[in-house]
Amino acid sequence: MDENVLHEVAAAALKLGAEAAEVAFAERQALSVTVRLGALEEVEREESRDLGVRVLIGKRQASVSGSDISKAGRDLLVERAVAMAKLAPEDPYIGLAPAERLARGPYPDLQLLDPTELSAAALEDRARDTEDAARAVAGVTNSNGGSASWSSSTWRLVTTGGFSGEHRGVTFGLSAQAIAGEGAGMEQGGEGRAMRWLEDLPTPQAIGAEAGRRAVAALGARKIESTTATVIFQNHVAGSLLGPLLGAISGPSVARGVSFLKDRLGQKLFPDAITLTDDPHRPRGLGSSPFDDEGVANKAMNLIDKGVLTTWLLNCGSARQLGLETTGHASRGLAGPPGVGATNLALGPGDQSLEQLMAGAKTGLLVTSMFGPSLNSNTGDWSVGCSGQWFENGEIAYPVNEVTVAGNLIDIYARLIAGSDLINRGASIIPSILVDDLAIAGK
Repeated sequence: MDENVLHEVAAAALKLGAEAAEVAFAERQALSVTVRLGALEEVEREESRDLGVRVLIGKRQASVSGSDISKAGRDLLVERAVAMAKLAPEDPYIGLAPAERLARGPYPDLQLLDPTELSAAALEDRARDTEDAARAVAGVTNSNGGSASWSSSTWRLVTTGGFSGEHRGVTFGLSAQAIAGEGAGMEQGGEGRAMRWLEDLPTPQAIGAEAGRRAVAALGARKIESTTATVIFQNHVAGSLLGPLLGAISGPSVARGVSFLKDRLGQKLFPDAITLTDDPHRPRGLGSSPFDDEGVANKAMNLIDKGVLTTWLLNCGSARQLGLETTGHASRGLAGPPGVGATNLALGPGDQSLEQLMAGAKTGLLVTSMFGPSLNSNTGDWSVGCSGQWFENGEIAYPVNEVTVAGNLIDIYARLIAGSDLINRGASIIPSILVDDLAIAGK
């Protein structure tokens, strides 16, 4: 949609009584193909164009969105937004981003647009090759399919505060789900990746083989007795251990006082060797953008610097509430006010491979799958269902399932050791993570 049309929508909101307005436009095209047992199962195509309008009247705000972007549809969105804002409760912290914090062009080239075009037939071939590779693994007996996808997205934001900007990106995806074993002894394993550039995506053969290997590796899984032992979270799931950290350092959580880290800013949380970076300008990153979702200029920063918590993740509203300045981490959809979110995370690697981590620990649990996490956001008490491999004398001994790993995240983070086996999963580059003396609940 032309930038001038968005400016017209914002101006229409001011004419109807809004004191400030922002208009967001999102366009998406997507094509995905799924193959199962060698036969085409599903072709799905998506084309969408949507508009979002947020208006502010005094300390009241409202936002609406819709897919009717005709002149009549746009007028109706504006009318509804202004009418809703007049009835909304007051929020003393709302407002557009300060003019001095807005991003100004020209914006950096973040290499988000791979020009490669893939037809439905090409995606079908890639999906079939992926599934074939999974089914070719010895011990694989069935399949839940292979999928290949392509999508293109555009995001444009205009505000009456003087901001106008656009960013676009392309994403390629590939995944497979394999089944090993028979009857009650069947196990499932999968692998999936998404990247901005097709050349950065692992081959269908690599994705499929890994899915099959994981399914076969889980065969004969045992339940183990409850114990305390070293736990290693393998690189493809290790990012889940850091998810609660991002929630705990989000400005809205801190401002509401519902974060177990609310009093820890500037304090040491991790060992000296741990640095966690968030970089919105990483070339080809799935989370990359030249500005945040309030139009604020963003930049790379160490969230954790040599073990120390350096910052909250702030948008303009939470920054005002805390008496701070936004960090450029506003994140929003078309409807609703801005929230906060990280972009591209990278955890600095250690100097030990996964094999060396296991050798040093001698005995413990290698987690390869996590599900059903539970977190007390006020205390940091955390637990998660896991399956994986038990190792002894530094070597894989047998698969385990139906176990729960639990502990307090403040204690866990203080003992965290990063491996050297970094894996790029599009928006995160995280190695395997070791934590000693974790409680493991089994049978």
